[in-house]
Amino acid sequence: MKKTEPIKTVYYKDELGDEFSSAVITPKKIDASYIYDRDGLWGRFLHFFWYRLVAIPLGYCYLKLAFHHKIIGREKLRDYAKKPLFIYGNHTQATADALIPTFITHPRDAYVIVHPNNVSMPFLGRITPYLGALPLPDDLDATRNYRAIIEKRIRENAPVYIYPEAHIWPYFTGIRHFTELSFHYPVKYDTPVFCFTNTYRHRRFSSKPRIVTYVDGPFFADGSLPPKERKKELRDRVFECMTERSRLSDVVRIEYRKEGDSDSD
Repeated sequence: MKKTEPIKTVYYKDELGDEFSSAVITPKKIDASYIYDRDGLWGRFLHFFWYRLVAIPLGYCYLKLAFHHKIIGREKLRDYAKKPLFIYGNHTQATADALIPTFITHPRDAYVIVHPNNVSMPFLGRITPYLGALPLPDDLDATRNYRAIIEKRIRENAPVYIYPEAHIWPYFTGIRHFTELSFHYPVKYDTPVFCFTNTYRHRRFSSKPRIVTYVDGPFFADGSLPPKERKKELRDRVFECMTERSRLSDVVRIEYRKEGDSDSD
């Protein structure tokens, strides 16, 4: 599919480590004092208020108005509506990527594994935990609590979302390399895996592209393989599926080039 010419070029050094989000946030340390489990009476009220009454209607309006957002393939989740899921997606927007999981598995609550930046913002950082944000831990004590809340969400048959690329590359239309480490939990708990791929499509009356999200799966770990190989094989199938879907983008707003690569074709 022919793509539009990019409006700018961005150079990167490290595909796995470079971050291109415009937000400047000093992440707080996620240690033993961080509260992952907020399922008490007050926490459930705040979750209902911020998630159901605020985030869902505002998020729906934002995605439709800003990106004419559309999801294709939600019916593939129908047979897994009461089962725990791990769902992987590409990371190409700051605000939109925080909202899209909410609508993929709606009306179920969505939980998203995030960078500590997402719970470190002056105001929003106090709200995002009630929207389902699960920040990555910084020490051993926090890791115990983090693992406990993941296990609890699995017991509750909830969907847990992971952005395995980890860093935001705005409007990137490919799939960046990611490792099999993020596939530890679906292998450990033997849960179905789905993926979603955000693609950028041309809009007739706007220079801003439309986001079309494709949902694919289920994928299951190959139980005949040793655990380490099981994770890699599962990762490879998800990566290949997302890469194939990403080719449906027909708008390139930003071209990403590795430093040192020739600008010539």
